[in-house]
Amino acid sequence: MTKRVGILGGTFNPPHFGHLFIAEQVFEAYQLDEIRFLPNAIPPHKAVVDGITDEARIALVKGAIANNTHFTIDTREITRGGSSYTYDTMLEMKQLEPDVQFYFIIGADMVEYLPKWYNINKLMELVTFIGVTRKGYRLQSDYPIETLALPLMDLSSSAIRAQLKAGQSVRYMVPENVYYAIKESQFYES
Repeated sequence: MTKRVGILGGTFNPPHFGHLFIAEQVFEAYQLDEIRFLPNAIPPHKAVVDGITDEARIALVKGAIANNTHFTIDTREITRGGSSYTYDTMLEMKQLEPDVQFYFIIGADMVEYLPKWYNINKLMELVTFIGVTRKGYRLQSDYPIETLALPLMDLSSSAIRAQLKAGQSVRYMVPENVYYAIKESQFYES
């Protein structure tokens, strides 16, 4: 039987319950064997946010997924460095694991952005995209993608960072161990 692996890429700056909720829902809905969290080095579509090292982001993701046996982390994009193009990463994964069926999970904001993705037509041959609902975006594409409507969680890493900068608590927005790691290291505080 072919192994079925979901990939959830992102900056995870910081990882929060929205990421974990999406990963778990896709895992169950598509009966996957594993979800791999894939932190970007430099996302081509987002501004890089200072204030936290790649190593710290990796540690936060590891903390966030620690209690889930079907969640793992893949640090290849950070190890490789430079711009993180999904096509390059998925080509490498497919070459190393030719028998795995990969499902790349994206929010509806990225579904709308798909036409601008690097080598999108070739990428579509390597993975099945699963688009999930996100507030303010439609889940429609000219590309053949799977869609999964989920209850909306209005959480974002940027909103969490803003709340921390303002000296407000983010408890219950992030997993407990991520919360304490952020508090202890004073990530994102001005």
